Amino acid sequence: MVSSPTPSPDPGSIALAEAVSRRRNFAIISHPDAGKTTLTEKLLLYGGAIQQAGAVKAKGEQRKVTSDWMELEKQRGISITSTVLQFDYDGTTVNLLDTPGHQDFSEDTYRTLAAADNAVMLVDAAKGLEPQTRKLFEVCRMRRIPIFTFINKMDRPGRDPLELIDEIEQELGLTCWPVNWPIGSGDRFRGVIDRRSQDLLLFERAERGRQSLERRLEPGDPARHELVEPELLEQASEELELLDGAGAELDLERVHAGELSPVFFGSAMTNFGVRPFLDAFLGLAQRPVARESDQGPVDPLRPEFSGFVFKLQANMDPRHRDRVAFVRVCSGRFEKDMSVRHARSGRTIRLSRPQKLFGQDREVVEDAYPGDVIGLNNPGMFSIGDTLYTGARVEYEGIPCFSPEIFAWLRNPNPSAFKSFRKGVNELREEGAVQVLYDTDPSKRDPILAAVGQLQLEVVQYRLENEYGVTSRLEPLEFSVARWVSGGWPALESVGRLFNCKTVRDAWDRPVLLFRNDWNLHQLQEDHPDLELHGVAPVVSGVEPIAL
Repeated sequence: MVSSPTPSPDPGSIALAEAVSRRRNFAIISHPDAGKTTLTEKLLLYGGAIQQAGAVKAKGEQRKVTSDWMELEKQRGISITSTVLQFDYDGTTVNLLDTPGHQDFSEDTYRTLAAADNAVMLVDAAKGLEPQTRKLFEVCRMRRIPIFTFINKMDRPGRDPLELIDEIEQELGLTCWPVNWPIGSGDRFRGVIDRRSQDLLLFERAERGRQSLERRLEPGDPARHELVEPELLEQASEELELLDGAGAELDLERVHAGELSPVFFGSAMTNFGVRPFLDAFLGLAQRPVARESDQGPVDPLRPEFSGFVFKLQANMDPRHRDRVAFVRVCSGRFEKDMSVRHARSGRTIRLSRPQKLFGQDREVVEDAYPGDVIGLNNPGMFSIGDTLYTGARVEYEGIPCFSPEIFAWLRNPNPSAFKSFRKGVNELREEGAVQVLYDTDPSKRDPILAAVGQLQLEVVQYRLENEYGVTSRLEPLEFSVARWVSGGWPALESVGRLFNCKTVRDAWDRPVLLFRNDWNLHQLQEDHPDLELHGVAPVVSGVEPIAL
């Protein structure tokens, strides 16, 4: 009996598997001023993506940071929008999803985390866990995203490293496994001990914006005692013995399940510990993984292309008045000029000018693989959460809107500029810069801006003026709580007249109740227990939003 020959592996499948194995994708989460943008710049520096790193608060001719491309970000020294930075390092293609550090823009961060496979939690060594860090950690936990912890600013006076580890474990319920351990702190921070090899990594300050000088000393090297004060080495060794006695082990399965966090110590500002972190992170981080859809989990090795829109951005290039949709590739190979189906509308779209993103800079990309993020020109067709695919139909889970806490009428004092005003409001709403609500009285045409923080409203006004040439006026509303009505307008009409709240509609013509405070909300719930309210807007599929 002649056995049939074993079929040769499909070259396309092999290439796809190899490309996926080389991808790493992550977002950085932190409280404001923990050093997130500085760390981002230093990772780009070590990844070879830039030649000199900038600081957020630039002095004189020092270069501005790559990730903060919006003019307002440069003026205020803060990150207020997400961006994508892709670079190659040691045979790995890294997609770094930079997120806003300011808490007023946390919803943009939530959306970006939907596209991330890993998260780096940045902690200030002096302050420990802070409110925004805790909030974003819970989003990561909800999505079961692996979390890597970088304890920053070790070159400044800070808290005891063991105390910081204990705080993370006790408050977040997250087991920690320090991959390296600091030798000294503040002005006596000399470097770190690699816990797996027991090598000493010593750092020397370098010219601002350049890579720091590093020296690795093996366990038996006599120079260890010549270059580091004996008491600092002894203290670090004693603390490592305590950690070894705690019993935790580095378990990749637990890391990828979001249960155990590898911990690193360093200083992004002085570059101490950045390269060791990047080297270890790329070895421990999970590759692109299957994502949930209406057809169940979609494996990244699925031959057909699929991806979803997690962010829209208008006017990244003010000269061309463009709009860009950020698409996370989830499966298959994306190719320039390919035709895809748009799940929400059912239309076929040819993607002729896909772009590789690097902050504000872009270049045409020929192909992309799972874990990558590409930019697509958006002529108004795409919405956040949209799925694009080839082959059998698939639609990924949508990205919900969270409850805003600040509300204000947005007035247009110049009626002749109504067209530009309407265009600006609609495009900024599409990209999620702010939520837009409308009065139920059709004669009141001005939109109501709904935001998490006051700075969101200021950014909308700034961008309307600078990108659309429209001045505007804000009139605050005395509400602080919003709830969507389950069952829509019929459910609301069935309960009759409501008191101590205002009824408005959102961009999908769904009823939203605004309350002055939680007490008014609880009072209404007691009076109408059958009325079901939600603090997170339900995901909309197959319905076009209403324009102003």
